[in-house]
Amino acid sequence: MNKIESKSDTKATLLAMGAAARLAARQLALASPDIKNQALAHMAQAIRADALLIARENAADLAAARSKDLKSSFLDRLTLTPERIEAMAKGLDDIAALPDPIGRVTESWTRPNGLTIARVRVPIGVIGIIYESRPNVTADAGALAMKSGNAAILRGGSDSYRSSAAIVAALQRGLVQAGLPKEAIQMVPTMDRDAVGHLLSGLDGTVDLIVPRGGKSLVARVQQEARVPVFSHLEGICHVYVDKASELGMATKIVLNAKMRRTGICGAAETILVDRACAASHLKPLITMLIEAGCQVRGCAETQAADPRVTPASEEDWSTEYLDAIVSMKVVAGLDDAMAHIARYGSQHTDAIITGDEQAARRFLAEVDSAITLHNASTQFADGGEFGFGAEIGIATGRLHARGPVGLEQLTTFKYQVSGTGQIRP
Repeated sequence: MNKIESKSDTKATLLAMGAAARLAARQLALASPDIKNQALAHMAQAIRADALLIARENAADLAAARSKDLKSSFLDRLTLTPERIEAMAKGLDDIAALPDPIGRVTESWTRPNGLTIARVRVPIGVIGIIYESRPNVTADAGALAMKSGNAAILRGGSDSYRSSAAIVAALQRGLVQAGLPKEAIQMVPTMDRDAVGHLLSGLDGTVDLIVPRGGKSLVARVQQEARVPVFSHLEGICHVYVDKASELGMATKIVLNAKMRRTGICGAAETILVDRACAASHLKPLITMLIEAGCQVRGCAETQAADPRVTPASEEDWSTEYLDAIVSMKVVAGLDDAMAHIARYGSQHTDAIITGDEQAARRFLAEVDSAITLHNASTQFADGGEFGFGAEIGIATGRLHARGPVGLEQLTTFKYQVSGTGQIRP
């Protein structure tokens, strides 16, 4: 992939990419499911064939990142092991196996005058996807956009530039092998931050949607500057509420997984809330388990009293997405207090309750205003693959069009097809 040589070239290059993406999107919208699935199969084969090249480029990205003394959680998100590269390829195979949403009739009805009206799924068009650090998002985003009939313009983080460029080259080779235009998946060939501004402008009307996936500052910039619709993916300040009717063994297992399975993902739990009614039996074991697993615990006064190893939690801690082996912990006065805390400090991403009380569970699932609510399950299930979507571009925390994991169906819109037999309106 050729880099832009100067800032003066950035706008012209992005406009040309937008125009090419618009043409590719028209071709993709008419491509059959078989052709798109063939492209995905070729793309998966290309990822596997280029595994060593991708690993080498990723090693260069990692070396540059380590020289900046970045956090271990960031380096983990950036790292592509052989297993993760294979998982990328398998993800493409999984997307190919999913039903194609394009052309699906979601509802149809016949009016008294004999007109038949059908609501039919169609692609959105050209999607600009802006993300940070995780090069595996490159494959997921490109493949999901293509399968749903959309062209994608990808702008990954500068720290993963080499890795993403190698992945996009493989994806484009797969597209061409299936007879589809390589411009269906493009990557912005510069680390210049001005490129993001041009993309957010809509590139003279060629971009239909922006999907940001990254930290709070990135999403805030996108929401402030975008001139086209945005699927917001804000930070994941996820909670696990341990209710008085919870079984300690289950609570311990779920809290450990929710926090420590992978600390650097948006579905990782950042705050544990414990019902005061079960604090005597549950609080100390939960703290011990987390600390022994290598997690730093920051807690309220009652949490600190239960274990001297707990450090005081500040007001800022309750609204912090650590993305690291750190958790805030608070004793609350029951379900209503837990839900009030989540409403005040949460990011409407993913929140869980652990309880054997079905009524409490129903209230939590219905009343907590988050994209995903869970009962007796880890917050780390906040993932498109785990939902059966094959993969995801992100977790949308807004309320319009898409909410939760953004997979194939969420990357479509609809049109109405009306059939008549000569009717005219009186």
